[in-house]
Amino acid sequence: MRAEIRDRRTHLLNALAELLARLHVQGFFWGDCSLSNALFRRDAGALSAYLVDAETGELHGVLSDGQRAYDLEIAQANIFGELLDVEAEVGLPGDLDPEETAAEVVQRYESLWSELTREEIFRADERFKVEERLRRLNELGFDADEVEVVAAGGEARLRLHPKVVEPGHNRRRLLHLTGLDAQENQARRLLNDVTRYKAYLQRQGQAPVSDAAAAGRWLSDVFEPAIAAVPAELRGRRAAAELFHELLEHRWFLSERAGKDVGIDAAIADYLENVLRPAPDERLPE
Repeated sequence: MRAEIRDRRTHLLNALAELLARLHVQGFFWGDCSLSNALFRRDAGALSAYLVDAETGELHGVLSDGQRAYDLEIAQANIFGELLDVEAEVGLPGDLDPEETAAEVVQRYESLWSELTREEIFRADERFKVEERLRRLNELGFDADEVEVVAAGGEARLRLHPKVVEPGHNRRRLLHLTGLDAQENQARRLLNDVTRYKAYLQRQGQAPVSDAAAAGRWLSDVFEPAIAAVPAELRGRRAAAELFHELLEHRWFLSERAGKDVGIDAAIADYLENVLRPAPDERLPE
């Protein structure tokens, strides 16, 4: 029972910290974050939190660090007070300290916020680091609204501006930018590569381009040549979007193993020979 309570406590704190981070990413100042002002629902073994009282909320374009800090201060004070009330009313488990628990919500939030927004430095030949960072962002349920890469000497600084992902967002966006129809996870992967390619163009010193322009160049310079490099007898083994997704996975694997970006051409050659050629043909019999 104790282990179950600890797990439930962990899930609850994570869910509330994530909810607050999602609101802040969208420029929403809650002003009254508390356990009683959130709805918690079971979600695949964890918990998801939803805002249920927005009376004190304010929507801004972007929240300042001061606004976020004040929202966290309110949250910590509210949670501490609520737990003291519960302790006085019905009691709490001996190892559940109200003050420590309230402070832990803030700590979990700050760790998540750092992962979402921190600046990352990498070498010019480590372009796969951009992909790694986007992966982590996706795993947390966020996407990159804007990617900024500042090159200086042999290093580059990566800054991401996170946004909350809505169901089907990536599929719709990929179709709009490129005309490619893919499943949601495939679309997310391809869009990450478009973002990576746009960052590459910026590092090359080219004038900033729009997302639509970068996507068009990516389609003609990266995606279409990669698909065209697949021999005719192997093309039916994967749909184009899935094939390119697997190719990106393979490039990332080879790059991480080598400690540098191996490049698309080397990745294609290795993928065709060691992954796609041995794979079964997935075409349905006519």
